[in-house]
Amino acid sequence: MVLDSTNIAAAAERLAGQDPRDVLAFAFREFAPDVVVSFSGAEDVVLVDMAVALGGVCRVVSLDTGRLHPETYQFLEQVRSHYGVPIEVHFPQPAAVESLVAAKGLFSFYQDGHTECCGIRKVEPLARALRPARAWITGQRKDQSPNTRAAVPVVQLDPTFGAPDRPLVKFNPLSHWTSAQVWAYIRERGIPFNPLHARGFVSIGCEPCTRPVNPSQHEREGRWWWEDETKKECGLHIGNVP
Repeated sequence: MVLDSTNIAAAAERLAGQDPRDVLAFAFREFAPDVVVSFSGAEDVVLVDMAVALGGVCRVVSLDTGRLHPETYQFLEQVRSHYGVPIEVHFPQPAAVESLVAAKGLFSFYQDGHTECCGIRKVEPLARALRPARAWITGQRKDQSPNTRAAVPVVQLDPTFGAPDRPLVKFNPLSHWTSAQVWAYIRERGIPFNPLHARGFVSIGCEPCTRPVNPSQHEREGRWWWEDETKKECGLHIGNVP
């Protein structure tokens, strides 16, 4: 099936509510081997587990911003070893990082927002990683952010990294799952998880931009807490922001 602007909405409706493994199987069937599974080093490890169990032919891609928690680096290696799959780690362009740090220091995002830093450390490296792909699979869920992700469909044309002459199909197999369902799957399967989760970190990103939350807070309150609540996307999913 060719998914394009004429039938993507119908595909999203058909796949909505299906088990994430069925969505992944569809993605692999239609697009393998040109499929990327993005792995952030957090609870989206369930996607790696599902992909391996299905025998999906894909690339597992992670971004090393240079600012991750030590626990996240260790977890990436644990996942690589546990599943016996290569994890492509993509890095920012050194010259771009050096230029930003030279001009603004290491923590400019506290003053002028995270967009510039994330653009250099995350968006540009992912654009390079996705360039050969026809589809990518993300761990986005509707319950992750009521402001930016409540309407995330199970499949869509990617508005950020795709182009008219090179469309990119974006699958969000976990979109209708809750955090409780994700963690039930992790516990039932005995899947390894980032130890930061046990210390109150629900949403995990770069070390300077992530902090634990208490039980009364939404998980997204632990990310870029100094910024506007309605704009808490790093740029990888900027199409979610109205």
